[in-house]
Amino acid sequence: MEEFEKNLTHFENHPLVAHKITKLCDINTGSKGVAEIITELTVMMGYEALKDLPTTDIEIEAPLTTMKSPVIEDSFTIVPILRAGLGMVDGLKQLLPTARVGHVGLYRDQKTLQPVKYYFKMPVNSENYPAIIVDPALATGGSIDATINYLKEMGFKNIKVMCIFASNVGVKLLYEHHPDVKIFAAKYIPTGLNEDGFIVTAAGDIGDRLNGTFGYTKAKPARP
Repeated sequence: MEEFEKNLTHFENHPLVAHKITKLCDINTGSKGVAEIITELTVMMGYEALKDLPTTDIEIEAPLTTMKSPVIEDSFTIVPILRAGLGMVDGLKQLLPTARVGHVGLYRDQKTLQPVKYYFKMPVNSENYPAIIVDPALATGGSIDATINYLKEMGFKNIKVMCIFASNVGVKLLYEHHPDVKIFAAKYIPTGLNEDGFIVTAAGDIGDRLNGTFGYTKAKPARP
């Protein structure tokens, strides 16, 4: 394992995760299927990513006795990077419905490949609680790197990243710029990016696939 990979946890060796990733990458999986798979993968990863949330014991009335049992002490903030990151919000909200949601709007300049911010809004006082940035693809890492910087400027100290696909380029960049941030990915691709800055062995543009704005299904021959 490379030094820059030490903050990365990835799950593609789990058979259920591997199966769902295959379905997600298949060009014949439509928008509904893509949305469902992303939610399912987010739930699976969420159990690991959220395992260190603080808890406190409360007293409850169980069917046979009064007992003390733990509940989550504080909530956390989900920070989707628009628009593809919205596809991962429901998975985390299923695990903790009280989680707050902030939004970061970024697009990538096609010439420089650098992120450009057009929207940024976080819940009030959210900097005092953990934040989980969600974006299906950690490719060049530029958008997530910028988002981490925005959050740190607000005072966030406990930041994690969740993605479906992570490239070695993006993982290395985040480790160099933010060695305190842990990354959770359904699949890690250590083979780099293409000349356009995309992960080749992934699922294409997730934002397009979620919203049906571009289809990858091969065109069927016209009927005679």
